Amino acid sequence: MAGPYDTIIQNGIVIDTLSKVELRADVAIKDGKVAAIEPSIPSEQANEVVDATNQYVCPGLIDMHTHVYWGATYWGIEADALAANTGVTTWVDAGSAGAYTFPGFRRYIIEQSQCRVFSLLHVSALGLTARTFELTIDEFVDVEMAVKTIQSNTDVIKGIKVRLDRDATNGTGLRGMERARQVSDQTGVPIMIHIGLSPPDLSEFVQYMKKGDILTHCCTGLSNKLVSDNGDMLPVYHQLKEKGVVLDLGHGSGSFHFTSAEAMAKHDILPDVLSSDLHQVSRFVNVYDLPTTLSKYLNMGIPLTEIIARATIAPAAVIKETQLGHLKVGNPADIAIFRIDEGEFMFKDAANTERIGKKMLVNTATYVDGVKLKAAKETATHPWVVRDLSVVAALNEKNEDVHMC
Repeated sequence: MAGPYDTIIQNGIVIDTLSKVELRADVAIKDGKVAAIEPSIPSEQANEVVDATNQYVCPGLIDMHTHVYWGATYWGIEADALAANTGVTTWVDAGSAGAYTFPGFRRYIIEQSQCRVFSLLHVSALGLTARTFELTIDEFVDVEMAVKTIQSNTDVIKGIKVRLDRDATNGTGLRGMERARQVSDQTGVPIMIHIGLSPPDLSEFVQYMKKGDILTHCCTGLSNKLVSDNGDMLPVYHQLKEKGVVLDLGHGSGSFHFTSAEAMAKHDILPDVLSSDLHQVSRFVNVYDLPTTLSKYLNMGIPLTEIIARATIAPAAVIKETQLGHLKVGNPADIAIFRIDEGEFMFKDAANTERIGKKMLVNTATYVDGVKLKAAKETATHPWVVRDLSVVAALNEKNEDVHMC
C-alpha cells in the first residue's frame, strides 16, 4: 500500500538557506511540493526512498546569470541538458533575447523547458544574437518595444540587461545605459549592468544606477574592476553599496579573476549573488557549470551554507520568486543533492590563473517539482564556438586576459 508521500530523501544534511544552518533531516515530497521536513520519516510512508547519507540536500540552485537561448544566439546553451548534473533548477537568462527575439524565447525555451527559465530582456531589440556590438545601431536600442515586451510578459521577464563594455557600446557612450534606465523606470524592473573593459568607465554610469539594480561581473580584474591593484576596495564599490546595488558574480569566460575575488573575500566582501554566466564558450573554458563556480568559493574558506544561500534564496529575492530558493513545506520541490569530493582539483580564472583546491561540490540528483531530472546529451558545439575557443586558447597561451562575456 502506497504511503502518503511520493518520495522521501532520507539521512541527508539539509541546508536551511534562510537561517544559513545545516540540520540532519528527511525531506518528503508529495504532488510536486515539499510535504514534510522532519528528523526522521519512516520509509514505508513513500513510494520511493532516496538515501542521501553524508550528502547535502539543498533547494534547487538559481543561476541568475546564464545564456540559454540555444539555436538563436551566439551564446546559448541547453539548460535542460545540464540541469540533471548541476543542481540548477532555475535559469535566469541575462539578455539573450531582446524585444524582436523574445517571442521565440518564450515559446521555445521558457515554455518547453523542464526547468524554470526567466529572462532579463536586453535593451537592444536584437538581444545577443551576435557575439557583441548589439548597442551600435540606434534604432535597435528601442525603449518603446522593450517596455511593451516587458509589460506583456511580467510573469517571466524579471529585469532589463545592458552590456557596458568597449565592444558592446562600440563608441556609443552611455546611450545604452540611458535607454535601459528609461525602460526600468517605466516598468519597475531592475537593470542588470555588465561591466568589463572601458570605455565607458564605471564611474561615468554609476550615477544612473538605483537601489535593486544589479552589477554583474563584480569580480572582474579588467579596467572596470571594484578592487585596486593593491587589493583595496575602490571608491566606486562604496558608491554602489550605498545605492543598494546588488553585486552579482557572473563568472563567465572573461569576467572572474582570482585576484579580485580573493581581495574582496579578505575584506569579508562576497558577491550578493553567485552566478555562472554559463554560455557556449565559458562552458568549455573555465566555468564548466555553477557547482564548479561555487567550489572556488568553498576553497576560499567560505562556509557551504553561505555559498548555497547566495545561489538560491538571494537570487530568488532579486527576481521576486520567493517561493523558490528555500526548502519549506508547501514550496515547490525543487531540490538539489550534493556531495563534497576531496582531492586535488584545478580551477582557472579569466586570466588563465590556476588555483589548486581540495574540495569539489558534485551534484548527485536534481528534482524540479518533485520529478528527478534525467541527464541528457548536449547538442554538438556550434562551429563559431569551436573557432572562438581556439582564439581563447591562443590568448591563454600568451597569458592575455580573455574578455568574452
